[in-house]
Amino acid sequence: MTAVAAQPHTPVRTGWIALLSLANLGLWMGYFGPLQVLLPDQVEDIAGDGKATALGVVTGLGALVAVLAGPIAGALSDSTRLRTGRRHTWIVAGAVLGLTGLAILPSRHTVTGLAVWWCVAQAGLNTMQAGLTAVVPDRTPVRQRGLVSGWVGLTQSIGVVAGVLLVTAVVTGLTSGYVLIGVLVLLTALPFVLATPDPPADQTPRFTAASLWSSFRFSVRRNPDFAWAWATRFLVQLGNAMATLYLLYFLRDRVHYADAEDGLAILIVVYTVATVLTVVAGGVLSDRSGRRKPSVIVSGYVMALACLILAVWPTWTGALVAAVVLGLGFGVYLSVDQALITQVLPAEQDRARDLGIINIANSAPQVLGPALAFPIVAYLGGYSVLYVIVAAVTVLGSVLVTRIRTID
Repeated sequence: MTAVAAQPHTPVRTGWIALLSLANLGLWMGYFGPLQVLLPDQVEDIAGDGKATALGVVTGLGALVAVLAGPIAGALSDSTRLRTGRRHTWIVAGAVLGLTGLAILPSRHTVTGLAVWWCVAQAGLNTMQAGLTAVVPDRTPVRQRGLVSGWVGLTQSIGVVAGVLLVTAVVTGLTSGYVLIGVLVLLTALPFVLATPDPPADQTPRFTAASLWSSFRFSVRRNPDFAWAWATRFLVQLGNAMATLYLLYFLRDRVHYADAEDGLAILIVVYTVATVLTVVAGGVLSDRSGRRKPSVIVSGYVMALACLILAVWPTWTGALVAAVVLGLGFGVYLSVDQALITQVLPAEQDRARDLGIINIANSAPQVLGPALAFPIVAYLGGYSVLYVIVAAVTVLGSVLVTRIRTID
């Protein structure tokens, strides 16, 4: 039987949701501005024809650091008793470290240098994310979690658009792009840290060297629903990682779009508009019905359909249609799946650590995804086969949600 954490009952206010969403917007710009445009362009300049392999190495190493940083930062956050706050301390520390890594990246001219400083940036951003994610179950009643997760999920979609537009339309050049994104990561976090109270902790576990290993493990037998939630998130994110890493190259090499960067920006805008239509509404409807699983399952099927469209219709029109379908499905998934996960966390005092373990399901696919996607693209049938496999993985992740027993 899963241990049930004590839940907050006081509703969160609109201002708190807005500031949390702003901080998350900066976080997602920090992730996606570099991943979608800056890193692929920088890697191509350095590696030339070896760009696909080099990009996979750089992003894979960064994701490996994210796998480690999330749970460790979460466990440290759970154990923190500083006057600067249990969550706020690590939100700011992560933002500063992320800014440092991003600011140094444009001065690197080797794949090794890119990998090192992208890993630094990933360590910072994941530390920041550990604090921001934990405050949702810390402060939000279950009946509002779909709503809050919807708004936070919306910032992920807007963050993709904002990050790409900032580094393609607002500023030009690697240095200005990286620095602008890094500064915004910090500036968007500060209002939340300065204007909201840090959640108090009735029980604060002690962080020791012995507890370091425990940051990465939990009892599957005692917490089966948490384990199934982790597995479903892992599979859906694995499909997402395999599908999106080479999207810029897909537009250039398979669709033959004249200006692939502009095409990517258009697709992201279309996808985001579609996401906006469903992300908050999906969360609110799941709050009202009290049922999370049906929405997660259907959204997974819709995302799989988008991948099949890319597989069988690799044209610019097909890509636009796929972007709409993907946005509609991913919007619901973002809000409802996150709300579901906050309801299966094993223990109140370890919320940030447990959400850090969940974040492994987001980060580990970034390591495994390139390793799986590259040979498929290069040797096993190309992009069409890749997107068929992605659809199958996404459907499997959606079906396994039915294994969760304590949530409807």
